[in-house]
Amino acid sequence: MSTPPPPPSSAALPSETRSPWATWIVIGLVILTFAIFYWIRSAKSGPSPAAGGRMARPTPVATAPVRQGDMPVYLTALGTVAAWNTTTVRSRADGQVMKFHFTEGQRVAAGDLLVEIDPRAYQVGLEQATGQLARDRALLQNAKLDLERYKNAQDAVTSQQVDTAKSSVAQYEGIVRADQGSVDNYQLQLSYCRITAPISGRVGIRLVDEGNIIHASDAAGIAVITQDQPIAIFFSIPEDALPKVQKALAGAEPLSVEAYDRSMSRILAKGTVIALDNQIDAGTGTVRLKTRFANDDGSLFPNQFVNIRLLVELRSGATLIPVPAVQVNADSRFVFVVKADGTVEQRVVTLGQTETDSVEVTQGVSPGETVVTEGLDKLQNGSVVTARTPAGGGAPGAGGRGKRGGRGGDRSGAPNSP
Repeated sequence: MSTPPPPPSSAALPSETRSPWATWIVIGLVILTFAIFYWIRSAKSGPSPAAGGRMARPTPVATAPVRQGDMPVYLTALGTVAAWNTTTVRSRADGQVMKFHFTEGQRVAAGDLLVEIDPRAYQVGLEQATGQLARDRALLQNAKLDLERYKNAQDAVTSQQVDTAKSSVAQYEGIVRADQGSVDNYQLQLSYCRITAPISGRVGIRLVDEGNIIHASDAAGIAVITQDQPIAIFFSIPEDALPKVQKALAGAEPLSVEAYDRSMSRILAKGTVIALDNQIDAGTGTVRLKTRFANDDGSLFPNQFVNIRLLVELRSGATLIPVPAVQVNADSRFVFVVKADGTVEQRVVTLGQTETDSVEVTQGVSPGETVVTEGLDKLQNGSVVTARTPAGGGAPGAGGRGKRGGRGGDRSGAPNSP
């Protein structure tokens, strides 16, 4: 009999006969890896608004109501301040400056004495003219007496003598009138030796000094007086805005205008439009306007550049929201509207005019609704929110700026233009 073959060793067993535990361990590791990955991804994405029937944690925000109000419509322009009146003080008589009766930069009233010129030359001339007048008046009187004698003694004199006497009287009358004119001229020149202010205003830096000889023909003058109370501002508007301005000027109330500093952050003065130019500048397509400002505090100065806001319309019943509520993306402008259930709805809006901290909404929201003004960074459509007091201690939605200044609309606070 043959001997049966020995059983195969464990090293020679095929893989199918191995223990199944290794396979289950591999499967378990794969499942655990997927579970950890899902958990990490869920933790990063944050809780959903509703998970297992529970609401997500509310986001604190500041809100403001959508309201109705008046929205002013302004035109903005760059204006130049100009003195209401400007005059150069000049001498009308030749002579030496004896004394100044003003200090540079002083305010003077019309008729105030400013300068005295040496009057002695004119005083001497006046004395000579007065003496000549007295002499010729005496000769005139004597000629009149001769004419009277000739008339009374017509039988003893010829008619030629009477006519000659009449001519002498007429001649001396003309001489007396000429003498009187000379006297008046010297008196006028003497009055010119006292130079007075022709207008009220501020005197500038004087252009001559005491002791200088000045002449009536001098072009530079003595000083310049500018009237700055009231004061004028000139500015130009585009011709496309002319119909609105003309309509506003035709109203019963004067057209109001405001002057601001260079940064448009501080109002300098308020005034009214007094004149619209009679033609459009063909080169620039603009038309000039002249305005009047009282300037009682002296905040406006001649040749100063200011920013002008011209009120051309007041829209009543406009829908208004705070400027920080407006957000901007690549496609549109939108706001977050708080709904009754405490969640927010992202809503596209159409904007109109912007004035300071309010913006007009022509489409998208209605008066009585509530919009979010702060805490916008963490919001998305459907987020749960809770109202809080905005930074600075003001009431919610009082008009503070949002945290993300780059996403909102025009938040500079600068006046608008239609």
